[in-house]
Amino acid sequence: MKLLEGKVAVITGAARGIGKAIALKFAQEGAAVAFTDLNEDDNFRNTEKEIAALGVKAKGYASNAADFAQAGATVEQIVKDFGRVDILVNNAGITRDGLLMRMTEQQWDMVINVNLKSAFNLTKAVIPFMMKQRSGSIVNMSSVVGVSGNAGQANYSASKAGMIGLTKSTAKELGSRGIRCNAIAPGFIITDMTGALPEDVRKDWESKIPLKRGGTPDDVANVCTFLASDMAGYVTGQVVHCCGGMNM
Repeated sequence: MKLLEGKVAVITGAARGIGKAIALKFAQEGAAVAFTDLNEDDNFRNTEKEIAALGVKAKGYASNAADFAQAGATVEQIVKDFGRVDILVNNAGITRDGLLMRMTEQQWDMVINVNLKSAFNLTKAVIPFMMKQRSGSIVNMSSVVGVSGNAGQANYSASKAGMIGLTKSTAKELGSRGIRCNAIAPGFIITDMTGALPEDVRKDWESKIPLKRGGTPDDVANVCTFLASDMAGYVTGQVVHCCGGMNM
């Protein structure tokens, strides 16, 4: 039997990158997949087709996860369309890097809203349905910089550190209802975002990683699949580093 057979997963920010890898891995493991992204563009439509091609129910929702009302309405529609929600992956995220002394209020607010508030919005929206089922798994996407900090990323680091605090608090509040909540802290993952870095910067990063390579979206998706599945039935409130030993 597949790891996620019969489960319904909601993944935010999943039209590309890590979110898309998670959506495809979940589908391979038998989950029906509802995903959100900001715009219904070519990436969005292609991802929907790729998930459906794996033989599971799949539907994308153009929705702003950082908007409280939109997030709530989207979850309600997903439950109408899919019947339930077993897994939530709070993956939506952006960067607006810059030194703190030059960072604008807008750069700060955008990153906190998309990366952290969105997780509050979606978690709050799925809680009533998971509580009624007395089961559920929530996975929040943090980062190694949420643990260690990083120069030029005060906003991003703060948002990802906030995800860890949110994860632990959620786990403590909802554990008695059979709902688990964990976080993943990816390290240097090769995506479109990191792929834009100069070659010398990328090689410098990789030289500092014990496994001597950047991670792939599939590396993160594998960890996420474990945390979402019943195999992690006694795992909650934890931060799993997926970083090749970069942070230990």
